[in-house]
Amino acid sequence: MTTREHRKIVQQAKSNGIGSGYMSGFGNAHETEALEGALPQGRNSPQKCDYGLYAEQLSGTAFTKHPPERTWCYRIRPSVKHSTRYTKIEMPYWKTAPCINHDVISLGQYRWGPIELSDTPLTWVTGMRTITTAGDVNTQIGMATHVYLVTESMLDDYFYSADSELLVVPQQGRIRFHTELGIIDLEPKEIAIIPRGLVYRVELIDGPARGFVCENYGEKFELPARGPIGANCLANPRDFKVPIAAFEDHEVPSTVTIKWCGQFHVTEIAQSPLDVVAWHGNYAPYKYDLRNYCPVGSVLFDHPDPSIFTVLTAPSGSPGTANIDFVLFRERWMVAEDTFRPPWYHKNIMSELMGNIYGVYDAKPEGFVPGGISLHNMMLPHGPDRDAFEGASNSTLKAEKLENTMSFMFETRFPQHLTPFAAKEAPLQENYVDCWSTLKKHFNGTPGRK
Repeated sequence: MTTREHRKIVQQAKSNGIGSGYMSGFGNAHETEALEGALPQGRNSPQKCDYGLYAEQLSGTAFTKHPPERTWCYRIRPSVKHSTRYTKIEMPYWKTAPCINHDVISLGQYRWGPIELSDTPLTWVTGMRTITTAGDVNTQIGMATHVYLVTESMLDDYFYSADSELLVVPQQGRIRFHTELGIIDLEPKEIAIIPRGLVYRVELIDGPARGFVCENYGEKFELPARGPIGANCLANPRDFKVPIAAFEDHEVPSTVTIKWCGQFHVTEIAQSPLDVVAWHGNYAPYKYDLRNYCPVGSVLFDHPDPSIFTVLTAPSGSPGTANIDFVLFRERWMVAEDTFRPPWYHKNIMSELMGNIYGVYDAKPEGFVPGGISLHNMMLPHGPDRDAFEGASNSTLKAEKLENTMSFMFETRFPQHLTPFAAKEAPLQENYVDCWSTLKKHFNGTPGRK
């Protein structure tokens, strides 16, 4: 589909009152058609579909799970026409758990500078660089973290992962996801979720792109339980956007690459697989604008745990712990009295990988730059560097707005293991651990003195 054709569909959607090419709501059952009358009414699988389409169900959960997640697709060809014999291919930089390298030390506090884009031709698939892995894809628990480097669009090449859903966090450049269920345009300060099993290709909109990916092997991302917070703030369901139907009817030699149990295979077909003309269901890609995230916090003294900043969570089998939490640290007011306002020093049962989208992170004013990454594995101490500690300990406490800041955290209950790329090729800041070496001893043994 050309940009002009996409605009035509968006304009048609606007005239039908749908919106700007997207439907609103998290986890909703949506329905959408790119051709009038293509969506059957009152039944999922009529004897004959209009326009000569095939009815096909895409299931994202077991049939008996409650609530089930599935989408009925009405497509030009069934998916079996987009799947032939497979040839195994190598993708050396995209790693999958379990991936434990005994010559790599994952125990430590690590930080990397931005992985630079180059003129090397890299697509969404070939440009994926795995930083850490955790858990086991074969038992559908755990995750991996990646940086994507994209310098060219996928044209007649398509991809899907049978292993995982992908949480995409752009940091530089805009990208477009052409999926079976519609088109998502994504830019920095937004995120997207691409479900397991959904076929798509990725195009550049305005030049090379870089960002972060959390690959989720386990339970799907959902909104966190808010408890005493109640129904409002954090990420509100209405702000999540699902694309309207859009399809391609291109008969041109194409390839589909599939990630399955950490291995990559390619199949050659004679047409575009993005041929869903209409669909209805609750298993679909979506995007969210992080600028709509409404943080909450203390209005008197102390401040709550960083879990209060959770945007999405993928639950684990142990209540109270997460396979993955996606946590956002964005602009916000700091007003607490007699309080050390930056994140405190701590050890954590969870393993934390952070990324900087833009600006300055308050606990690390130096070194943690946009595009950079840090890793603090489970039960390893971390916290503010000396400058952040001294500044926060001695500043005049008044209402202060943190501005020009947006960082995030991929947090998991599992230890995150470094890949050889992260340990040996990525721009590791070897002196990061020294940021705490100049912390002073303030203990004086005198009661009442601070």
